[in-house]
Formats: sequence, structure tokens, C-alpha cells
Amino acid sequence: MTLEILTDDRLSPIRHGFFTRKGGASSGVFSGLNCGRGSSDQSEIVSINRARVAKAMGVTPENLISVHQVHSADVQVIDSPGSGQARADAMVTATPGLALSVLTADCQPVLFADRQAGVIGAAHAGWRGALDGVLEETVTAMERLGADASQIRAVIGPAISQQAYEVGQDFLERFLDADPQNQRFFINGAQGKYHFDLPAYGLARLRQAGIAEAVWTRHCTYGDPDRFYSFRRTTHAGEADYGRLISVICL
Repeated sequence: MTLEILTDDRLSPIRHGFFTRKGGASSGVFSGLNCGRGSSDQSEIVSINRARVAKAMGVTPENLISVHQVHSADVQVIDSPGSGQARADAMVTATPGLALSVLTADCQPVLFADRQAGVIGAAHAGWRGALDGVLEETVTAMERLGADASQIRAVIGPAISQQAYEVGQDFLERFLDADPQNQRFFINGAQGKYHFDLPAYGLARLRQAGIAEAVWTRHCTYGDPDRFYSFRRTTHAGEADYGRLISVICL
């Protein structure tokens, strides 16, 4: 089966892609293109999947850069293949030939590009990272490399939608404590619960950071098990583990 790669013209002609789970070598609960080294999938199979992604992006596996994601607002500047694997949740680079990748399974994968300056970024933005400022920190790090916020385009890839993202009172209060205006990202759910609109929140933070244009691809990871892995769906199904989707951008 061939790989399925979602792209957006706003980032073109810079090579990029939000990969679905199609076309991978993993089996069982990981069936498909699981690229998560932190999963309990066979490491050899994960390496095969990552090599397929690297080939699709036109880089060597060594130049497909990842970081150890920890739901932080930390950003790493990547200038060589060996500068990955730090504890961070976003990366930026102005070095041609390097592919920045983030892993997700409901959280937002966000790809950034200033095509004129030749600066790109990639961020893993779950609720905690987005609340703590990982998106703004990515923009700031890109500006230090010569990007202009008014020229940056950002695309949020497949992520959990509001319909599928039920949260409790403590979650709501955390966001309201940060900014009462965050109430607009919540709707009432059943039995005293709420539903949080993570992509809308991400888009608002990106626009507040002054970037030129920001969009969501409008793919929900929870609602499409044939194409996407989902931590929340796996939890609801009582499965032992879950795969990780990969999103990549390369100069």
C-alpha cells in the first residue's frame, strides 16, 4: 500500500506532509505507518516506517529529525542531523536538506514556513504545550533565524476535533484562569462535562502571534480510525498502546 500524504498549498513549494497511517509496515493495534519510537511496536518496524517517510520527503533517514516530545513550550534550533533528540516540542531550521518531524495521536501537528526567508518550523502542540506558548515560541525562534512573522504560514494537521474532545471542570478552569476569553473554545457536554476545540485554540494563538495565515486541515484523528491513530480512541477501546502519526517539513 502506498503512503498517504496530506499537503496544503499555503506551505508549497516547500516539501511537507501530514502522513496518515496508510502504507506502513506495522501490524496489530499499530497497523500502518507507526513512526513512534516511544511505542511498544517493534523498533525495526518503526525504523522501516520512518525510512519510508524519509524517502517520500527526499531525505536520508538520518536527516529526518525528531525531538523527545514532553508537552513543553521548548523549541530547538536544528542545524545538523545530530542536533535532534533533545527534550523539546518544536524545532526550527534554516539549513537545507533537513526534515523536521513531529509525532502526534490527537495533539496538533503544526508546520510553519517563511518561504521568502527560507526558514521552517514544526511543533507538537497538545493542550498543555499550546497553553504554555509552544506555538508563539516557535514563531519567535524562526524570527531569530531571519523569518518575518508577517510572512509565516502555519498549517495544523490532523488533530482531535471538538466533538470528540470531552474534558472536565478542572480543565476548563485552567484555561479560564489563563484568559477568561478562552471560554469561547468550550461548549457544554453531557453530565457536567465540556468539549474543547483544540484546533480553534491553536489557530487563535497562531494569529495572535502575528503570522500571515493559519489554517487547520479539518481532519479529526478520533473519528477516522482507518487513516489516523488516536490516543483517546485507543483509551476508550481499552487497547494497550497506540501508533503515532508523523508530520514533516523540509527545506
